Amino acid sequence: MRALMVAALLAVGSLTGGVAQAQAVEVANVKYEQAQDVGGHKLQLNGAGIRYKFIVKVYTAGLYLQSHASTTAEVLAMGGPKRIHIQMLRDIDGNELGKLFTKGMEANAPREEFVKSVNGVLKLSEIFASRKALAAGDSFSVDFVPGQGSMVLLNGKPMLSEPIKEPEFYSALLRIWLGDKPADDNLKDALLGVKRARR
Repeated sequence: MRALMVAALLAVGSLTGGVAQAQAVEVANVKYEQAQDVGGHKLQLNGAGIRYKFIVKVYTAGLYLQSHASTTAEVLAMGGPKRIHIQMLRDIDGNELGKLFTKGMEANAPREEFVKSVNGVLKLSEIFASRKALAAGDSFSVDFVPGQGSMVLLNGKPMLSEPIKEPEFYSALLRIWLGDKPADDNLKDALLGVKRARR
């Protein structure tokens, strides 16, 4: 009888473990689903974390890929669709955010890659400038689909009439968070699934 109870408990444990793995990851009360569909492909959550400025929580970010990657080089070299999803935790001026993103791309991307990304950088800046401000709770995603390009979605709605064609733009964009001079070292670790205590 005892053996049967142990077996039953083990079975329940394995079932609940499977459910837990499928559950959304919660970061600062923002839920990131374990899987997302981008361009007809199922992507998995590679990692999610918080962007801090000093001690203030600015936004959360989640990175979706076709398979797990633990280094920047692996992420950039990986083929297939990708998604970076940002959710604001405080209000921020749209122009300011656009400038910060441009600065982050320029600081991290190789010169040639950044030059080829200028068209996309300008379009991204225009989107943020047109919003004036992003409020706490607003979200945006930038999706990349090979052969099509990058699409920007604000609160789930496409903000461009056509994708940004240059593939270099998306690589430069990801370097904001994954480059040698990332926006936040701990967020970089989180997006790459590296377990490290906040410094």
